[in-house]
Amino acid sequence: MARIPELKETITIPEDVTVTKENETLIVKGEKGELKRIFSHPKVYIKINKENIEITSKDVLRIEKALIGTYIAHIKNMIKGVSIGFEYKMKTVFSHFPIKTSVEGNQFVIQNFLGERSARYANIIDGVNVEAKGDDITVKGIDKEKVGQTVANIERATRVKKRDIRVFQDGVYRISKGGR
Repeated sequence: MARIPELKETITIPEDVTVTKENETLIVKGEKGELKRIFSHPKVYIKINKENIEITSKDVLRIEKALIGTYIAHIKNMIKGVSIGFEYKMKTVFSHFPIKTSVEGNQFVIQNFLGERSARYANIIDGVNVEAKGDDITVKGIDKEKVGQTVANIERATRVKKRDIRVFQDGVYRISKGGR
């Protein structure tokens, strides 16, 4: 395996975002809120300057190189989340029985799905805002993972069981991701 003697990557910090580090926890603050995440690896170091974040590693193997790429993606998502936020759009689709959706506390409620008498529920993760207006659903938040997991919970709650999915295409589906 080829070793790289030293690898150094930088991320530019926007003016309206502040980044601090306490032990192994990286704290990113912006106009939308604050995100914290632990970045811990014995060979990968994170250093914060006024304008940028430097991620360095010495005697790099393939796994450390991949880990540095992962760290960069997470930090960029944190910066984007606290400055812009993430917004996913979903649509309720039905052809057999009209589906009624609503939000009750930290639960997303799907009623009359395929004519079922009992409602189906999907968990809304803390820090995520869900709005249901007619057939359109908007999921917003600053943490990309929490927003994506909430969308996945809603899609999973409307999985069709014991029927031919080519005929019964009813459900709640993601139609767009924010920022794309």
